[in-house]
Amino acid sequence: MNYITPNKAMLKMNRWPRQTIAAGRRHSVGLQADGTVVATGDNKYGQCHVSGWRDIVAVAAGNVHMARNTGNTHTIGLHSNGTVEAVGWNKHNQCHVNDWSNMVSVAAGWCHTIGLLSNGMVLAVGRNHEGECQVNDWRNIVAIAAGDWHTIGLQSDGSVTAAGNNRYHQCNVHDWRNMVSVAAGYLHTIGLHSDGTVSAVGSNKHKQCDVMGWQGMVSVAAGSYHTIGLQADGTVIAVGLNKHGQCNVNDWHDIVAVAAGCAHTVGLRADGTVVAVGDNEYGQCDVSGWQGIQVHGD
Repeated sequence: MNYITPNKAMLKMNRWPRQTIAAGRRHSVGLQADGTVVATGDNKYGQCHVSGWRDIVAVAAGNVHMARNTGNTHTIGLHSNGTVEAVGWNKHNQCHVNDWSNMVSVAAGWCHTIGLLSNGMVLAVGRNHEGECQVNDWRNIVAIAAGDWHTIGLQSDGSVTAAGNNRYHQCNVHDWRNMVSVAAGYLHTIGLHSDGTVSAVGSNKHKQCDVMGWQGMVSVAAGSYHTIGLQADGTVIAVGLNKHGQCNVNDWHDIVAVAAGCAHTVGLRADGTVVAVGDNEYGQCDVSGWQGIQVHGD
């Protein structure tokens, strides 16, 4: 794959960007080119029971910050016909998406699921204790992201809106402009500008918001306490907590997409293979045998 220096033409807003790899608390998910899905890692709640899925165009995985030593997460799949599937932990009804239709994008938080409709409106199911599901009045949304307790929406004019827990100012995004992508971690939020620079708000206890000097970025991802940036040349950089080696991505090359779990990081290569670093206690990084993962999710 050829990479060029990002500019506004290259980084013009992708309407309804779709993830073909996803990383949860203890599992990883990959969308194959034929519309089937693979998963590896903890399957205690059935979050890896995706082998029967067909005609999928995007995937999402719920996340839980590492302070909760649990694998109670879920996995979401978006069908080509705009309907949605879900498997995994459903205590808060975060998997009640069977009646959704006309969806163009999905996102998964810890206990909630977000769906973007083709008309730019947003639906949410699951835990709403922090107001993370209060998105019914959102309009003109083109991309969504879900953290543990907050939800982020990117609007068609490049501005950003947020709902949910704001204890660490992770929802203070209302002054952001010219954004083309957003990501949400446990207590922080990341935004990619059209010029390839990056902004961050929220908790910075582990330096996960130290992205001020980043340039030439084409994609971002947020884990619980770390942040990943994909550069236009296919290399990757990371900041934040590196207790499990989840930030050891400096030697990655030819990467076209990234995903961040609680304490692991997944990268999709241009040839459809996948690499992963970080916490592998439950086999969530056992992706070396994956091939044919869909490279273009838009």
